[in-house]
Amino acid sequence: MSTESRTKYIFITGGVVSALGKGIAAASIGSLLQARGLRVTMLKFDPYINVDPGTMSPYQHGEVYVTDDGAETDLDLGHYERFLDVDMTKRNNATTGQVYNEVIARERRGDYLGKTVQVIPHITNEIKSRIYAAAKTIDRCQILIVEVGGTVGDIESLPFLEAIRQFCLEEGQENTFNIHLTLIPYIKAAGEFKTKPTQHSVGRLREIGLQPNALLCRSESPVDKELRDKIGLFCNVRPSHVINAPDLDSIYKIPQRFEENGLGEIIVKHLGLECAEPDLKSWIHLSEKIDNVSDEVTIAICGKYVGLKDSYKSIIEAFVHSGVENDVKVNLRWVDMEDAEKNGIDGQFEDVDGMLICPGFGSRGTEGKIMSARYARENKLPFFGICLGLQCATIEFARNVCQLENANSVEFLEATPHPVIDLMETQIDVSQMGGTMRLGAYKCKLEKGTKAYKAYGRSKISERHRHRYEVNNSYVETLKNHGLTIAGTNPDTNLVEVIEIKDHPWFVGVQFHPELKSRALRAHPLFREFVAAALRHKAAR
Repeated sequence: MSTESRTKYIFITGGVVSALGKGIAAASIGSLLQARGLRVTMLKFDPYINVDPGTMSPYQHGEVYVTDDGAETDLDLGHYERFLDVDMTKRNNATTGQVYNEVIARERRGDYLGKTVQVIPHITNEIKSRIYAAAKTIDRCQILIVEVGGTVGDIESLPFLEAIRQFCLEEGQENTFNIHLTLIPYIKAAGEFKTKPTQHSVGRLREIGLQPNALLCRSESPVDKELRDKIGLFCNVRPSHVINAPDLDSIYKIPQRFEENGLGEIIVKHLGLECAEPDLKSWIHLSEKIDNVSDEVTIAICGKYVGLKDSYKSIIEAFVHSGVENDVKVNLRWVDMEDAEKNGIDGQFEDVDGMLICPGFGSRGTEGKIMSARYARENKLPFFGICLGLQCATIEFARNVCQLENANSVEFLEATPHPVIDLMETQIDVSQMGGTMRLGAYKCKLEKGTKAYKAYGRSKISERHRHRYEVNNSYVETLKNHGLTIAGTNPDTNLVEVIEIKDHPWFVGVQFHPELKSRALRAHPLFREFVAAALRHKAAR
């Protein structure tokens, strides 16, 4: 292990086009350094002016990732947690909106003593302060990896890049390492890869004052040494530091591929870190299990944002993890609940092995989700409801088992005669949307003998929440008397956290978001047991 206490910093920028996978690359690099025994944490800079993604449409931003301390963050923090198995906090994500909010608040308080407030130095100083704050999210942090969202050349990312330029100058080259992720497009008509976009992207970065120490070159297929040498020559980067990152069939093979290409050793040598030899046995084992599963199951994913799969990114990855632990490939069938609401669900679930109803907000598609929950209950199909999924399952049970006519959530029908799902008392007077829900980690006490208790193997758990509405405790006894099991409750508020149905092979709904705690090398217990139930259902079919 390194004897130095000083934190080293790795900055990851992107060029040519967006959506190249900077977050996955950053997380993979973190895992390489962790495999050497180093203590690593991450920071994501998002250049948009929104304070956070909490009020943004999933079609705009994808999934909102929630941390234990209640921050609504970019979905890349999910990759960080899944790869590193380190819990992130609100200090691990920062947006332009947050940075400007803080600087303006200081100006209003008079902290700047009447000086003109400018991008340099005030905004860039605030950005640099957040880099240092992120390094303090874990004890004795040896490496902080900072990912800058967007693409070099975007106007909105310029303050972040300028702050990083200043930061690298202040900390010294021996303590900082710059990685630029670019695209090497293949032009089919010409039959060759083209390096010019990468050259232009690196040129823009160097104009700002940042020289990459290494390049990660994304491509559809591997590029040869001659091309990598050319890129190094024209981009002023050592050819050995030009790392090809071709498409792989699983993101969990990326750490191993980066290590094979020498990226871990390049970083360690540049930063002067004394550390152990890399131990990637767990990642190699994971890759082998992904390639050699013995069976497969099909899960219906019932949601209303199915047009953009990133809206459910953590759910998708949780099924990869739980599939590996059950030695199966989990095939996901996306079912649009708005379409189901209009056209019914006939034929949608006859050949699936399980059903998951996704979280969400608003009334669109909810009747489709309620119909789907009824199908799963009546046809003994393994069922998993998350957040709104639990609420729709509760509404369905109240209507069709308890015979509470027109039972509903006040979110969907304020005048419902049976508000089995109601607004939390703490939310009644809330007028602002951002960051005002029940957010972050809350305790839950599980009842012994339930499927949830069996999955976790203990009665006291903590899970992350993001919602405003709850099961109305006024209806709990009625629901229980008709066969609904309250499998988990919050010990402080007595609010319902988990529901089950006794005479069903596997019917579980949770108010929290278990997908946020599933890890690449450690599947979430509820997803693991749900997939196991789906496998049993398939065998019975």
